[in-house]
Amino acid sequence: QVQLVESGGGLVQAGGSLRLSCASSGRIFGTRAMGWFRQAPGKERNFVAGINWSGGSTYYADSVKGRFTISRDNAKATLYLQMNSPKPEDTAVYYCAASKYPTISAYDTPKTYDYWGQGTQVTVSS
Repeated sequence: QVQLVESGGGLVQAGGSLRLSCASSGRIFGTRAMGWFRQAPGKERNFVAGINWSGGSTYYADSVKGRFTISRDNAKATLYLQMNSPKPEDTAVYYCAASKYPTISAYDTPKTYDYWGQGTQVTVSS
């Protein structure tokens, strides 16, 4: 069983920056494809970014391309989401997710993932 814990959320001004972290308590972090999703009040959970086991392949939602960067440090068993120039519409609870597999075909699909963190709130002010 994989346990994921997000951190780094909080209040940030539009145009600023924020880095989210997702720490895994498992021993095989480096073998799993992972992703970030977000859910705003009254909205469905949407894909933000995905990354394969090595970090060599990354995928982004169109809404965050050029602003957010997903990365991982397998030695530290930690996944990151660097949020640059966040906008008020980026406000949401951000969730870290992990797959059973090192690579997946649908990084943007929630059902692709097998493990989820409890989320961290990100609020972007104007």
